[in-house]
Amino acid sequence: MVTEQILGRGIRDKRVLQAIGALPRHLFVPYTKPKDAYRDGPLPIGHGQTISQPFISAYMTTLLAPQASHRVLEIGTGSGYQTALLGMLCRQVHSIEIIAEHYVRARKLLAHLQFKNVHLRLGDGHDGWPEAAPFDGIVVTAAARDKAPARLLDQLVEGGRLVIPIGHALYDQQLVIYTRQKNRLVRKEDLAVRFVPLIYSDQKTLAGE
Repeated sequence: MVTEQILGRGIRDKRVLQAIGALPRHLFVPYTKPKDAYRDGPLPIGHGQTISQPFISAYMTTLLAPQASHRVLEIGTGSGYQTALLGMLCRQVHSIEIIAEHYVRARKLLAHLQFKNVHLRLGDGHDGWPEAAPFDGIVVTAAARDKAPARLLDQLVEGGRLVIPIGHALYDQQLVIYTRQKNRLVRKEDLAVRFVPLIYSDQKTLAGE
């Protein structure tokens, strides 16, 4: 998986490659046979949600440029795979999940894997995690319709990055990187992607504010 799907597509960050190679992906996909967990594509995790294909997980992590000293925020814990990956690369990870079943399962699995630097919260990620802010990086694992939520952008440190898929339709989304530079936000569009929509606590699609 690492050699063909990730390294073979241009990911060169040694820390990211080592972390993905060491992380047992099959533990994070409850409805998939272990041998199929490493195939090149997204997989269902229940409640209409998915775990991203390995390349996308690696690519978004690389865009975030995580360092060992960083504190990061993840919106959308899901299976906990991206959370665990960040936990292997950063000093501290805060992650918010809106679906209770996913939150409970991810919490148990991450505890079983002895991630002491990961903190989970059940709730709406739209407001971020203000009491733990600011963050060196923020990654959103579901698509906003128009733009990144302002409250998340407000929780970035100077030089911090937010990586988020944005787009109204499933087949019209792009990864977007926001970087805070000298009290302003620089926006850069990147890879075309397909993600499930980001949702409010009332289950409505997050439209961006």
